[in-house]
Amino acid sequence: MCRLLYILLLSVFIFAGCEWNLKFGGNDRAASSITVDRYDRIESLYLTTGDFSALQHMNTGYPMQTRTLIEDVLKIGRVNDPEINSAFLNFYQDTTLQSLITDVEFEFANMDDINRDLAASFGRLVSEIPDIEIPRIYAQIGALDQSIIVGNNILGISLDKYLGADYPLYKKYYNESQRLSMSRSMIVPDCIGFYLLSIYPMPMDKELSQLEHDMHMGKIQWVVNKVMQKKVFNNKYVNTVDKFMNRHKDTTVEQMLLNNDYSAFRRR
Repeated sequence: MCRLLYILLLSVFIFAGCEWNLKFGGNDRAASSITVDRYDRIESLYLTTGDFSALQHMNTGYPMQTRTLIEDVLKIGRVNDPEINSAFLNFYQDTTLQSLITDVEFEFANMDDINRDLAASFGRLVSEIPDIEIPRIYAQIGALDQSIIVGNNILGISLDKYLGADYPLYKKYYNESQRLSMSRSMIVPDCIGFYLLSIYPMPMDKELSQLEHDMHMGKIQWVVNKVMQKKVFNNKYVNTVDKFMNRHKDTTVEQMLLNNDYSAFRRR
């Protein structure tokens, strides 16, 4: 399994512990076929009841997702360790995490709206970047770790990070500005944004200034706004990209994303 990109969303596009060595397999699925795979339901069944058949389903039906969750998100051991199943189950027996699991399954009992918005947004993204591949998307329950996980043309959503700005548990660990991004309405923008960032990462061959870093994120956020058909992100870097694209109407979205001459976006 290739190295994965793990992203912790503490506020709008602030990152920690990122790895950028990704490769993407072939995938000719239509955007209209996008449906979030509910891995979280099988996970929840095992973690709340200890149902062995659910654990078997996790290991046989979702081996990559289970390995990623255990080894790279929770970091509680190797998936083939003899005692890993007990360690995994015991990890979630904390009363706070049990409540989190219950709240996630209640809040996301229905994800039709998210499936619909993902299909529409990825459909528009394909219209702008025809060669882009459509990821397979699944939902999981973490432990307030990463929000979005990208790798191997698979995208995972940690639903426990999207329970709403007023969710009581969040108030213990996150400030108000951070909690604004932890709502259901941010799931689709985050999926689009982090997926784009995995394909069009910041240059690794030079050290970026803070301004260049912010401009790169502005490019990604501008595309998210475009395919979402609303201003999810509104800051001076997004506005700078918008002015650039208005001045260069022949520039495609992909050309703009590949343009890492950040000074070009500020030229009159």
